[in-house]
Amino acid sequence: MTVRVLLVEDMKHMQAVVTDLLSTLGDFQVVGLVSTEAEAKLWLSENPGAWDLAIVDLVLDQGSGIAVVPRASDMRHDDGHVVVFSDYASGGIRSHCEKLGANAVFLKSETREFMDYCSALGGHAAAAAPA
Repeated sequence: MTVRVLLVEDMKHMQAVVTDLLSTLGDFQVVGLVSTEAEAKLWLSENPGAWDLAIVDLVLDQGSGIAVVPRASDMRHDDGHVVVFSDYASGGIRSHCEKLGANAVFLKSETREFMDYCSALGGHAAAAAPA
């Protein structure tokens, strides 16, 4: 089954990195790629039920991923997952994101853990990748 992904990330190189990482895990398809808080909220409103995994960076050029997490959490379907993948996911931020509805929170340096989580969603064994 294809895992449909909404990627909320403003840095072009990180968009490519995350997309490449997901492609190594199997059947993941980025169905939405947005770079601001406003675009993410609009995409979520216009595409209810059209995603299975939202990957959200916290620091965006315009707005904040912190405001996207509860919107995505409220709009996800029963099997939907909201994952924060950010350089700024300290202990306090991690706890706050989970209270807002994130299923998981990873530092971008926790690439292996992030991939293992995504792999489990796709029902595939994680491919070898640098951490």
